Amino acid sequence: MNQLWDALLWCLDPSNWQGPSGIGARALEHLGYTALALVIASVIAVPVGWWVGHTGRGRGIAVAVSGAARALPTLGVVTLMGLMLGIGLAAPMTAFVVLAVPSLLAAAYAGFEAVDRQVIDAARAQGLTEAQVLWRVEVPLGLPLLIGGLRSAALQVIATATLAAYVGAGGLGRYLFLGLKTQDYAMMLGGSLIVVLLAIVLDLLFAAAGRAAVPRGVRLARQGQAQ
Repeated sequence: MNQLWDALLWCLDPSNWQGPSGIGARALEHLGYTALALVIASVIAVPVGWWVGHTGRGRGIAVAVSGAARALPTLGVVTLMGLMLGIGLAAPMTAFVVLAVPSLLAAAYAGFEAVDRQVIDAARAQGLTEAQVLWRVEVPLGLPLLIGGLRSAALQVIATATLAAYVGAGGLGRYLFLGLKTQDYAMMLGGSLIVVLLAIVLDLLFAAAGRAAVPRGVRLARQGQAQ
C-alpha cells in the first residue's frame, strides 16, 4: 500500500512533469508510438480484410496468418528486430505492427461477414456496382466491428509500447526500466499506473466511437426489436 501511495506521489510531483523526460512528454511519445503502429497496421490489414470479407476468398489464409502473428512473442520480436535493425524505434515499431495486425484483419473481414446477405443482394438488385456495395453498404455496416478491432489492437499496443525503451526508444517504458535499474519502485509503479490510465482513456474513447459508428437505421431497428 505504501508503494502505491509513493507511486501516486511520484505521479503528482510537478518536478516529474517538466522537460523532455517529464511524464507529459513521455506520455505523448507513448501515445505517438501507439498511433503510428495503429496507422501502419490499418494500412496493411484493413484493405486485406475488406477484400477477404467482400469476396469470401482467402479467409483460411487470413485466419492462419492472424493466428501465427498472435502466437509470436512480442519481446522476442523486439529483440530479433533490434539485432537486425539496431537501436531505435524501428525494431519495437515492427513488433507493435505485428501485434496490431491480427485484431484489425479479423475485425475487417468479420465486419463484412456480419452484414446480412439479403441487404447486399437488395443493393445489387437496385443496380449498385460492386464498388458502391462496398462503400455504401459493407463499410458503414461493418465499421462498428472494425472500430472494435481497432480498440482491441490499441489496448494491446499501448500496453506493449513500454518495450520501446528496451531498445533505446522513448515512451513511458523508460520509467519502468530506469526504475528497475535504480531500484526506484515508485517510479516503476508510477509509470505503470500512467500506462493503465492511458489505456482506460483510449478504451472509453473507442467504445464511444464504436457506438457512434452504428448506422442510425440499425440503431432504430434494434430499439424496435427491444420494444
